[in-house]
Amino acid sequence: MTLSTTPSPLGRVLITGGSSGLGAAVAHAVAEAGGTPAIIDLDVSAWHDRAVAQAADVSDRAQVEYAVAAIAEELGGIDAVVTAAGIDRCGRLEDVDATEWERVIGVNLLGTVSTVRAALPHLERGHGRVVTIASSLALRALPEATAYCASKFGVLGFSRALAAETAGRLGVTTLIPAGMQTSFFDDRPEQYRPAADAQLNDPANVARAVLFALQQPPRSEVRELVIAPEDEPSWP
Repeated sequence: MTLSTTPSPLGRVLITGGSSGLGAAVAHAVAEAGGTPAIIDLDVSAWHDRAVAQAADVSDRAQVEYAVAAIAEELGGIDAVVTAAGIDRCGRLEDVDATEWERVIGVNLLGTVSTVRAALPHLERGHGRVVTIASSLALRALPEATAYCASKFGVLGFSRALAAETAGRLGVTTLIPAGMQTSFFDDRPEQYRPAADAQLNDPANVARAVLFALQQPPRSEVRELVIAPEDEPSWP
């Protein structure tokens, strides 16, 4: 038996965090490749009249469920999900406000889970795909990053379990990117920002890796994919 090597069409791709950073890069890449991006983010005004979009806080399960249902109804279904929404709060555990620490878990981990859960019935109808976004800090722990590491280690564990649970019903890929040239670092104190000579990936290049996972031919899966600049020190 010979497996098909024809890339799968992208179809309708729901992207959380699609208004900035990696999420926006993925949305643009999906559109350029002939797919239909659908955006969930806190502010979706940038997508007005350009794509289906729903404003929602992914840490709020009810908001996520409403947004996913609205997008699925408008598009007639969902073929893939990319969970790119993410935040961080740096500092020693005792110095980070507990509410802010828990919000990192709410957005990065629980937001991923809520989005996938809400989209699951639509994805399973057509053997759809999920791409979760972890981090190099899902593989390597750093001090003063307990919230982010906990959330991304959680995303990696969730994704591996989801892949095992849904094998044969949908595809699951975990993307593990190192640092990227985005606004992600803008609200950090200076000591937690990348140095001027830091090796950071262009999010457009990382988005190409997402498309690679989404366009795998039937019965072929990329389970985990690490993307890093060759001189980037957080890998391995």
